[in-house]
Amino acid sequence: MHPTQLLRPIGLALAIQIQPAAAQDLALVGATVYPSPTAEPIPHAVVLVQGGRIVTVGPRAEIKVPKGTKVIYCTGKFITAGFWNSHVHFTDGWDNAALTAPKRLESKLQAMLTRWGFTTVWDLGSEPTNTLALRARIERGEVPGPRILMAGNMFPEHGHPVYIPAVIPLPEVATPAAAADQARGYMRLGLDGIKLFTGAYMGDKPVINMSTPIAQAAVDIAHAAGKPVFTHPQNRVGVDNALAAGVDVLAHTIPNEDGYTGEELARMKAQGTALVPTLALWKFVTRGQPAQISDGFLAAGVAELKSYFDAGGTILFGTDVGFQDEFDTTHELEYMGRVMPWRDVLASLTTNPSRFFKSASRGRVEPGAAADLVILDADPAADVRNLARVSATIRGGRVIYGP
Repeated sequence: MHPTQLLRPIGLALAIQIQPAAAQDLALVGATVYPSPTAEPIPHAVVLVQGGRIVTVGPRAEIKVPKGTKVIYCTGKFITAGFWNSHVHFTDGWDNAALTAPKRLESKLQAMLTRWGFTTVWDLGSEPTNTLALRARIERGEVPGPRILMAGNMFPEHGHPVYIPAVIPLPEVATPAAAADQARGYMRLGLDGIKLFTGAYMGDKPVINMSTPIAQAAVDIAHAAGKPVFTHPQNRVGVDNALAAGVDVLAHTIPNEDGYTGEELARMKAQGTALVPTLALWKFVTRGQPAQISDGFLAAGVAELKSYFDAGGTILFGTDVGFQDEFDTTHELEYMGRVMPWRDVLASLTTNPSRFFKSASRGRVEPGAAADLVILDADPAADVRNLARVSATIRGGRVIYGP
């Protein structure tokens, strides 16, 4: 995770005006459609898309495809709403996004995100102006890619995590006033939220936690602007300080601790705090260590997910990809599926984030919704890991991965 200071000019490349590629009128014909995680599937269905929106969903026998519509035959496949990944990073390998060749960016976006069905992602830590340049090129239609939402980072004083190179400057905040100023700067820059490192991992030295008053100052600014706040906790103190400050999303579980307490679970539920489990991350950060350590971290993370899911809390899918290097979502889906039914895992990818982040036009396959869609090669009802078997990804009526 390599967020840096945010005031460097974006550069001349952002001023280049490129006309966006027009969304095609599409007919997806013959698939089984899951309109939402709770709705009954529609077999042998047709999904009609016009102007980037879904206009009709229903049985093939009842829907006539208009002339001039591009038809994608999907017999034997399965369609869901487009997926959200609520924890990614555009860091290593994404430098100079304003000038990199479009085909190279498209290839990287496919390998990391769209190949796995993601039509919306939350970037929770990168060099802001670089990612803004990438986002601008996607939104102009120059590069096929997902919708990118961005959170600016803040770290506690002297809390430069050991896994971020020391040469990279980080926005450390020592006082509530400094946190408020940093938050205002992110809002002026046009970012969509804030991520607070309420716990910074310092290797063999003690974790440095952000105090509640400092976190609260940033939360107040973000909430006044209608923006969410994520937190990266490293231990129980970081969780408790973040909850006391009113953060919206825990961006990780804390498998190094002995699970959430009953008081923490109750407070998370009462405050409507969401959880992004990032379970596969724990295998990544324990690579090379004995299996009992790696398996223990994963088991602890799964147990924490189960405790909050059982308490009725909101779960959001996220992988920390860009920091960790496993693009394939199969393992994350498998680990979540150990404690969550497949429909709830699908909800973490679709309806949960669309509702939580107030994006009502996304998350369902229904008339009027944005045509953000995933075509799967196999039925997720048979195996939750089939949510990783993506044939095509469509954003706003435009195919951004697949045939």
